[in-house]
Amino acid sequence: MSALLDSIKKPNDIKKIAPENYDRLADEIRDFLVHSVSETGGHLASNLGAVELTMALHLALTLPRDKIVWDVGHQSYTHKILTGRKEEFKNLRQFGGMSGFPKRRESECDAFDTGHSSTSISAALGMVKARDIKGEKSTIVAVIGDGALTGGMAYEALNNASKLNTNLIIILNDNNMSISENVGGLSNYLNDIRTSDSYLHLRDKVYYTMNDNMPRVVSGIRRAKNSLKQLMIPGMYFEDIGITYLGPVDGHNIKNMVRAINDAKRTRKAVIVHVLTNKGNGYGPAERHPARFHGTSPFYVDTGLPKKKKEKADWTDVFSTVMVKMGQRNENVVAITAAMTDGVGLKRFRHSYPERFFDVGIAEQHAVTFAAGLATGGLIPVVCVYSSFLQRAYDQIVHDVCLQKLHVVFAIDRAGLVGADGETHQGILDLSYLATIPGLEVLAPKNKWELSDMMKYAVAADGPVAVRYPRGTACDRFEEFRAPVESGRAEILRRREGMEAGDRKGVLILAVGSMVAEADDVCTILESGGCSCSLVNVRFVKPFDHELIARLAPLHELVVTMEENVCTGGFGERTAAFVEESGIDVPVLPVAIPDAFVPQGTVPQLLKALGMDAESVAGRIRAKLDDGGAGAADGGDRQ
Repeated sequence: MSALLDSIKKPNDIKKIAPENYDRLADEIRDFLVHSVSETGGHLASNLGAVELTMALHLALTLPRDKIVWDVGHQSYTHKILTGRKEEFKNLRQFGGMSGFPKRRESECDAFDTGHSSTSISAALGMVKARDIKGEKSTIVAVIGDGALTGGMAYEALNNASKLNTNLIIILNDNNMSISENVGGLSNYLNDIRTSDSYLHLRDKVYYTMNDNMPRVVSGIRRAKNSLKQLMIPGMYFEDIGITYLGPVDGHNIKNMVRAINDAKRTRKAVIVHVLTNKGNGYGPAERHPARFHGTSPFYVDTGLPKKKKEKADWTDVFSTVMVKMGQRNENVVAITAAMTDGVGLKRFRHSYPERFFDVGIAEQHAVTFAAGLATGGLIPVVCVYSSFLQRAYDQIVHDVCLQKLHVVFAIDRAGLVGADGETHQGILDLSYLATIPGLEVLAPKNKWELSDMMKYAVAADGPVAVRYPRGTACDRFEEFRAPVESGRAEILRRREGMEAGDRKGVLILAVGSMVAEADDVCTILESGGCSCSLVNVRFVKPFDHELIARLAPLHELVVTMEENVCTGGFGERTAAFVEESGIDVPVLPVAIPDAFVPQGTVPQLLKALGMDAESVAGRIRAKLDDGGAGAADGGDRQ
């Protein structure tokens, strides 16, 4: 790699680079990012668009004394390079490697862990208050994209930040807008005046003197000034709520960016620097297809095409097909997404039924209550959302949907372990938090056909229903098992040999959704060693099939539950409680994710590390049988 990039070994090394070499360094960073991500996969388009912006921040700030909070964190790769982590990119998003998001444990230059949207301004505002209370001198910057600014939490933070009388810098990275030279030139001129030390001092002195003696005159001047600015200056929304607006600034012009940041540092209040960037900048395929290169698998640099072709449909593809068919069959079906049209598989539905498709922006809370309103109007809203993002709307599910028993369908994608995105995106909590809500049915399909059947069941229901399914290739096993989906009814896939005789023998495995295939493999392993097994596809996590469990559990030596969800509050824990309360004298071994956040890695790697792969589970079952059980309700090995 070239000498310039190799000279960046630690934070602030960029300041040793001569200004005439900034553009060359930017080119080297882009070249490195494209070739590195082409091998590991990762978030490319957003990072390519933020190269100069990040360089300008590192030139204008001193890290780690100064703090940068990256909203979501998709765009933090250049920041990681400039803080000395270039060599770690060979293990980007890999098991045991460097995260694709900011992580405080990785570097003291990562000020705040992010991964979900619209949190940066709130976090930065907290850091500003902590700085001022402790009497420290540092610059705090929140970097937020125009997409993340659609999230309601960002506006809550802006409302709070408007009261500041101390410096907070908010970089608005706007990559959905062209640069207007006329507007930019006027803004640059006005920014020079409004942020100069002499202007700020004079403005404050004149304002307070006149306000004390002629308040009505001041009020009139302010109204006239604002009317003029509304016509001439962008960003008046921010100005009107009390936040200084600078920009727009060309986000690919390092000199202008550094100047804007230094201007912003002199403002004794919250200030927004509006930066215009081009997503995917510098790499043709990413510029033409920014959505495809938002999060990409390994690809060929010369063409941008993926190295590995998709041979089978994934769960999202199956859901996409089902949604189009349901939209055709039922004109009351509508679809809602929170800025994830492609991610959740609604692109085809949007094209087929545009009047019944709603993208509400990054606003999961609004999406759910909006769906509740649609339901009261006689429509059947399907809220399509990632599991980890749905966490943000828990209160709306409880208060606005389930309390009123409204017919809203939640299609929960990326449920369970999702892999390379790590802790912030693992969908390992939904079975626990959804099961706490009265009246909500929670389903999980074992394969692609059952996902279709469950979605049809959900649309035909008369109350709230959640269907959760994983990321990745859709399971195409168990095609011969397709019993009708009936509320609260499980499905028996294997019966242990001699079960009809009524004796107590072997293992009963109750598997949820994505773990059914893994459980079937466990049965194969155990039976090869002489241990007979029964296997049940749970289907309904809530309400679960109490009758079937009460009937089958006494016929086995051990009950095992398997789920890609945390153990606490999960299906296994509730099954163990039911067995104990029913007086059934059979030990229960819950196989679930321990009380911990799960890092990045492939799903097979993570299952093995958690002791949840087929070989590990079979070993745990053998050990449990050898121990002779430990009572009617055993919490299992929580790692």
